[in-house]
Amino acid sequence: MNASGKFEVTLSTVNTHATGVNGNNLGRMTIDKIFHGELAAESKGEMLSAMTSVKGSAGYVAIEQVSGSLQGKQGTFVLQHFGTMNDGEDRLILEVVPNSGTGELVGLSGQMNIRVDNGQHYYEFEYSL
Repeated sequence: MNASGKFEVTLSTVNTHATGVNGNNLGRMTIDKIFHGELAAESKGEMLSAMTSVKGSAGYVAIEQVSGSLQGKQGTFVLQHFGTMNDGEDRLILEVVPNSGTGELVGLSGQMNIRVDNGQHYYEFEYSL
């Protein structure tokens, strides 16, 4: 099954436990999202990032708890992020954490793709339930 729509995201910097060395800067942020469309939900999460001294090369991981409805089914689930950027070429993987679905979303699995166009964020969610 597929769901798509738009979302807004707010990132806020928080203190990090670790610091970068030799031109690698580590960061930590909170994530707040509001999803519109076939996924009508809110999420909260945390992100860890690493920016290298090479422009366009970085990495991040994140976990976010999503709560709302997916094509009319109510519940929650957790999305796990893994992203890298190599000389400006990015690779992003967002997957539902196995067995994280609750309510009518028990058994949810899938992957989400994110696209940004003129500052607007869009999602495409391919999932099974």
